[in-house]
Amino acid sequence: MNHHEHHHHMNHSEHGGHDKHAGHNPNMFKQKFWLSLLFTLPVLYFSQTIQDLLGYNAISFTGSEYIPAIFGVIIFFYGGLVFLKSAKAEIANRQPGMMTLISLAISVAFIYSSLITLNIVDGMDFWWELASLVTIMLLGHWLEMASVMNAQGALNELAKLLPDEAELVTKSGTKTVSVKELKVGDKVLIRPGSQIPVDGVVIKGESKVNESMLTGESKPVDKAKDSELAAGTVNGSGSLTMKVTKIGDDTALAGIMKLVSDAQNSKSKTQILADRAAAYLFYIALIAAFVTAIGWSIAGESGGYTLERVVAVLIIACPHALGLAIPLVTAISTSKAASAGVIVRERSALELVRNVDVVLFDKTGTLTTGEQGVVDIVADIKEELLAIAAGVEQDSEHPIAEAIVTKAKDTKVKIKSADNFSALEGRGAKAKIGKTTYYVGGPRLLKEQKAQLNSKLQKATDKAHENGQTVVYAITGNEVLGAFMIADTIREESKSAVKTLQKAGKKVAIVTGDSRGVASWVADQLGIDDYHAEVLPENKSDVVKKLQKDGKKVAFVGDGVNDAPALTQADVGIAIGAGTDVAIESASIVLASSDPQGVSRIINLSKATYRKMQQNLVWATGYNVIAIPLAAGALAGVGFVLSPAIGAVLMSLSTIIVAFNAQLLRTKEV
Repeated sequence: MNHHEHHHHMNHSEHGGHDKHAGHNPNMFKQKFWLSLLFTLPVLYFSQTIQDLLGYNAISFTGSEYIPAIFGVIIFFYGGLVFLKSAKAEIANRQPGMMTLISLAISVAFIYSSLITLNIVDGMDFWWELASLVTIMLLGHWLEMASVMNAQGALNELAKLLPDEAELVTKSGTKTVSVKELKVGDKVLIRPGSQIPVDGVVIKGESKVNESMLTGESKPVDKAKDSELAAGTVNGSGSLTMKVTKIGDDTALAGIMKLVSDAQNSKSKTQILADRAAAYLFYIALIAAFVTAIGWSIAGESGGYTLERVVAVLIIACPHALGLAIPLVTAISTSKAASAGVIVRERSALELVRNVDVVLFDKTGTLTTGEQGVVDIVADIKEELLAIAAGVEQDSEHPIAEAIVTKAKDTKVKIKSADNFSALEGRGAKAKIGKTTYYVGGPRLLKEQKAQLNSKLQKATDKAHENGQTVVYAITGNEVLGAFMIADTIREESKSAVKTLQKAGKKVAIVTGDSRGVASWVADQLGIDDYHAEVLPENKSDVVKKLQKDGKKVAFVGDGVNDAPALTQADVGIAIGAGTDVAIESASIVLASSDPQGVSRIINLSKATYRKMQQNLVWATGYNVIAIPLAAGALAGVGFVLSPAIGAVLMSLSTIIVAFNAQLLRTKEV
């Protein structure tokens, strides 16, 4: 897929009959906005109302009084038709909303001003008001679309990461082909610093690859034979040969892009609220206009004055701010989330997650790394024991051997060099360091060497078994030097992740298929009091149901295939580490990296987003609620009537406040 093909990918929304942006793009609005602004300036300059307001006299020449009308008509047809077309769709769907309101205001202004210019009716024309209304609306729309596109822009940026060409390895050397021509099974050479064109596995070479664009993890990831590579990630300083496993729409990147574009198109509940508010305002405006007309007629005002008041009401009823209130916030929060490595698949989930009571973690691979590691060492001098054991084990392929060697490397212990290594089938390993032969292995090795555990080691061993940990001893002669406890290691970030959630008033629980011992050990290490152990994969969703029965809202955090039912059952399903496709499909939020701290980040973002939406709805609708009666002449008794001119200025102000308020969300720390 190159960049040019990307657009068909993004506009799933076009098929939705009710989508108000179908087929629109920000550039169209941008262009219409600037041109309309250009046309609006002469309209304002020559407008009698503006001249009276600001106390100046425009240059006059033959026909100069017709300038506002001429430009006004141009603006109405050039800039305003977009809104009328969208309004037609809303009315056809019997769902009047934003577009219907805008169209009502500009059509009324257009018809009324035309009647005045043609001398059919007496009064002040509204050409300047029509012009500025259309111009501001185009600006609002351009902003809204640009922000929605921004979040998609993050995606298109991702798409740009994909190179257009790749180096295909053939029998006679490499040749450059277009990425579109690659097939599954092809071999591709990836040079240092270049981008990986499609998904695949390494068949030759070693390097580090920067995957931050997919996972948000800043550390480059080591790649060697059989490592998986994802399209769009960047190769480091080594050269790799890969075999293509997935192309085009099947790649991880395309998958993530589809998820984000679905999220962009899934309307949030608050957005639906804004559409509903627009519908109510449409009806309120019509009723207010009707009441105004009857009221002033009964009061015996002239037809011209009554008509002007009715027009003022209809024009002021149109809330630009409402159209911007929610979309701006959602777009900013979705793109903010994406840059923090959180992919929001359903916007409603982002609104729900702030209210969850329980965060239920699937233990393995989520709070823990899912890999065996040394969790404890029992010895007089731990470093010394580690240096010896790692020396013995460094040539072994066994996972437990790897765990010991890794621990030595992580704690920067100088590993002793050993020779005469031999693996003891099913029991452990032995090797010589200097003149001494050392053994490293489990309980069977103790028996064989007739070595006895002292009380300290015996106690530690019993405790380890209780916790479901594997114990490995280091022995020389018949003396036991010390022991290593091996278990699925807890992620470094898990402790603070759990604490943060608990501080925020959320209950944290663990579910796992592991034994009670393992579960209680992990729960204990992390300060969690609620754990469900020995749960079969298919019963994970029952644990969620049980918590929900008590009226709790549950967020389930999991990474594996067998988590899909639980992710779906939960109020909010969060897949972690972009684990497996199935998990991602059933989750409503996906954390691209494996860091469990992402969960509290989402909750914070959810709270901030919701607050902004509410503030914006209040600003946007509050203005209209006050302005409509004033325009209708509610305070005419005390000599105050809101002129359409001032109304329009206030309206623009409320729009600017809403847009500015939404932008403040960008500064929020997630």
